[in-house]
Amino acid sequence: MNQEPTKIRSATIASGTIATVLVLLVLAVLVLADSHRALEPDVGVWAATSATTPATASMEEANQGFLYGRVTTDEGGTYQGRLRFGGDEEAFWGNYFNGFKAENPWATHTPLAHTHRPIEIFGFEITSLWRDGSDLSRPLMARFGDIARIEARGRDLRVTMKSGTVFHLDRYAADDLADGLRVWDDSRGVVDLDEWRIRSIELLPTGRLAAAPERLHGTVRTAHGDFTGFIQWDRAACVGADELVGRSTDGERRLRFDTIRSIARRSRDSSVATLLDGREIVLSVTRRAGDGTRGIYVDDRRYGRVLVSWDAFDRVDFSAASSGPAYTDFPPGSRLKGSVTTRAGRRLAGRLVYDLDESETTETLDAPFQGVDYTIPFGLIASIAPSGGNEGGGPRARVTLHDGEELQLDRSGDLGDGNAGLLIFVDSGERPEYVPWAEVAQIEFDRPPAMYPPLGGR
Repeated sequence: MNQEPTKIRSATIASGTIATVLVLLVLAVLVLADSHRALEPDVGVWAATSATTPATASMEEANQGFLYGRVTTDEGGTYQGRLRFGGDEEAFWGNYFNGFKAENPWATHTPLAHTHRPIEIFGFEITSLWRDGSDLSRPLMARFGDIARIEARGRDLRVTMKSGTVFHLDRYAADDLADGLRVWDDSRGVVDLDEWRIRSIELLPTGRLAAAPERLHGTVRTAHGDFTGFIQWDRAACVGADELVGRSTDGERRLRFDTIRSIARRSRDSSVATLLDGREIVLSVTRRAGDGTRGIYVDDRRYGRVLVSWDAFDRVDFSAASSGPAYTDFPPGSRLKGSVTTRAGRRLAGRLVYDLDESETTETLDAPFQGVDYTIPFGLIASIAPSGGNEGGGPRARVTLHDGEELQLDRSGDLGDGNAGLLIFVDSGERPEYVPWAEVAQIEFDRPPAMYPPLGGR
């Protein structure tokens, strides 16, 4: 804290006895004042501290949602600070890291274990088709808040979760590291690192940030319901400094999101952006302003995350918020546990592996409904009934959350016929029972000890 030094003005005092008396009186007053200050806090310093400390603490807390970590390069250099993947994409702990798993270790526990047929190109196996034509290769979708480390070794990308589970990804398949990484290094400034320079990324609780942009937050409205939470427009733009790009009658326009109050769908290939000052600007014919958009992610605490397609989108109204949950708000995932009831009435209970893939509470169920794709962490799900309804004329599955809400989702994605079935490790046995998806009547999941979003959170 900077304080202006006290200025003391000296006065010329007559010589003799009067001067001596005055000096003694001044000294006495100073001694009394010092002793008084020794018993009381410095009111000026305390007032300034009490005024700035909460603001400083609030600022640090408000920035805890930003990705932060230590990056080591192949040359042995290290960079530490705020992170953003691809330079202008994933920036927060609730954003997802995506990739493709190099293998499916659970497939060996099915009756088809010895009947797979690898598909190779130039000597590299790119997938495995089984006897019934099923593709058992699987993507990885993991929130950064659930990840401890990401390490690159040749064609292998190793992702270690907070739980200790390790996933091996195919480096030559699409992943979020392919576009590189931007680091706001604490001492060297902003550094852009190419994918092939990166050896490892150790994710850490967010340190003190000198400055950080606002995170996009708001309510996305559709004909079938509203979703409120943190937003990634076009699956990428997520801070106020990002830009909405489109064409208007004046040519190309670039609007910072922190100048926009709302965006409304105008037609299949255009939208209307209302600015904070009340102006309305029609934008069209670009990927981020019309039909070409890849959709809008919303971190709705009820469901984890949803992707609203342009066909379902009506409008978004932006609102202020903090940067979101901190790294420490994401507890380590735990094993999926529960029971499976078959159509024949048999009930099997124990550790579960869903769709020969998802085995932890932080992994997600992915399924659509009316133009909205739901990505729900399994830790939020209480039960799944594959034939749970026929709403809207099409087959539906009923997904019940631990907070009691029931969702009717399309029999597609993780709920569709391509589901490879379930493994149940009964009584913690080493060899599981296998139940094909077509034979599943009901799945019930045990409530995990901790989750983010919190169970029943709104």
